[in-house]
Amino acid sequence: MTWWPVGASLFASNIGSGHFIGLAGSGAAAGIGAIAYEWNGMLMVLLLGWLFLPIYIASGVTTMPEYLQKRFGGRRTQLFITVLSLFIYIFTKISVDMYAGALFIQLALQWNIYLAVILLLAVTALYTVAGGLAAVIYTDAAQTAIMLVGALTLMGFSFAEVGGWNAMITGYFDAIPAVRYPNSTCGIPREDSFHLFRDPVTSDLPWPGVLIGMSVPSMWYWCSDQVIVQRSLAAKTLTHAKGGSLLAAYLKIIPFFAVMLPGMISRILFTDDVACADPDLCKEICGNPVGCSDTAYARLVMELLPTGLRGLMMAVMIAALMSSLTSIFNSASTIFTMDLWMTFRRRATEWELMIVGRVFVLVLVCVSVLWIPIVQASQGGQLFIYIQSISTYLQPPVSIIFLMGCFWKRTNEKGAFWGLTLGLLVGCIRMLLDFIYPVPPCYEVDDRPAVLKYVHYLYFSIVLSVITLIIVVTVSLATEKPRPEQITRLTWFTRNDPVVHKSDVFSVETSQAMEMEHSQTDLEFLSNNSADSLSSEKKRSKLVTALYWLCGMEQEKEGASEAPPPPAVVCTLEEDPRHRLIVNINLLICLCVTVFIIGYWA
Repeated sequence: MTWWPVGASLFASNIGSGHFIGLAGSGAAAGIGAIAYEWNGMLMVLLLGWLFLPIYIASGVTTMPEYLQKRFGGRRTQLFITVLSLFIYIFTKISVDMYAGALFIQLALQWNIYLAVILLLAVTALYTVAGGLAAVIYTDAAQTAIMLVGALTLMGFSFAEVGGWNAMITGYFDAIPAVRYPNSTCGIPREDSFHLFRDPVTSDLPWPGVLIGMSVPSMWYWCSDQVIVQRSLAAKTLTHAKGGSLLAAYLKIIPFFAVMLPGMISRILFTDDVACADPDLCKEICGNPVGCSDTAYARLVMELLPTGLRGLMMAVMIAALMSSLTSIFNSASTIFTMDLWMTFRRRATEWELMIVGRVFVLVLVCVSVLWIPIVQASQGGQLFIYIQSISTYLQPPVSIIFLMGCFWKRTNEKGAFWGLTLGLLVGCIRMLLDFIYPVPPCYEVDDRPAVLKYVHYLYFSIVLSVITLIIVVTVSLATEKPRPEQITRLTWFTRNDPVVHKSDVFSVETSQAMEMEHSQTDLEFLSNNSADSLSSEKKRSKLVTALYWLCGMEQEKEGASEAPPPPAVVCTLEEDPRHRLIVNINLLICLCVTVFIIGYWA
């Protein structure tokens, strides 16, 4: 892939329907503070292209758990990360995107929200059953254009309706609902609504947490998440991957103007609905007693746009949802089949892997649908804040493991495993406490435990990262050093080492002889299985043929002796000097732009 579809796919995979609904809702509820997550992502995606991706390319891996297995040896850390990644997909991606897209359709068509979920899943399945990663990436690129055109169109209508920039700033502070609890802050806009850096103690997004605590989970998402890294690894060269990161970083400026500010305008135009502060009234308006701020974007679409453009925005939301879901389904299926299933079924055939991958996606979908009510009621009805809070509980230990593995050669398997295990244990305890003791409404006294009441989730992210870091360093120094083959071409400092051609050299528990024996047995089994498949080709019924097509499996044509060998993994870090200079200059420009916009709104 060249740089532009890679960059567009990075952006489209990140900006799903959860961002349209969540960012606009957070803007309506609390001002521009939540956009800090987007602008922090600009720095992290550049970090991926210039620091992490060269290591991944040099190592020749295709999944992130595979990198951990090569770097640390053994299987337990790899399997741990694999299972955790799948849980994160459920908690912060699949269920969130389903809910956000269904919420939009529910408000637009007055459908039951679960009927809308089923419709969205059906539409998504129609064009993903036969496509692979290349199809997903090019589809993402096309849908990025649709999303940008639709969102920018609505932005123009919104500013025209409210009366321009100055009218928006003035009107936002006056957007107080008529019905609210007396002698409380319910329904009153925050005084720091137009500031990114807020009070370090009493605010909803304290500035030290924004600078540090926000960056650690963001590093996991942009630098070690399978969905994102998979797209960058599909680039034809490292230079094109860097160009894709640059394009994605520039595109992430747009959501502030095209999504968040229209959400704030929605509060001005539809104050009593979007900013409702009475539980009974909110339940009547949007079905959620916690609040209706997440309806801000959909409300603009339904009230401001004419019929034709309203249909365009429906297409934008469905495109955003499908883009995000197909990316997650593709990556989750790959991780489960290659990193989990193949661990226990070394002789699994291609047909078996395909079936297992499809069934696993169905299980993911079912669990995610059951999780939707929890998403709906969390974090005061702010979908985007729910996503970020869950991320700070689960992702910092993983970020630290990847960071130490890539940039400290002394990190070993025991340090990584125990840092990950104990860090996640602490994070899960905090997450469970958050679900048991949710944030009380603005009219009630906050009587939660002190660790919840006084330790903001962004501060907890910093504490959790430090705990994990101490455990990794202590255990690594107290145990044996990594072997040379666990370092070669697997860290920043060894990425240019000569390529070592060995089979399964990174396994700790299994000797090389056993690995070679298993590999030979697997080859013989697959060869026999392939011959059996060819001999039975003529016996397949039309029903089986249709099943193959539906599941994206092409049958062997008669006379085809053997399948072509899989393409070799490209692991060269060579770059054209002129192209490298161009992307490096653009890197400096992009960094300057990022620092300027953050400083301007700080």
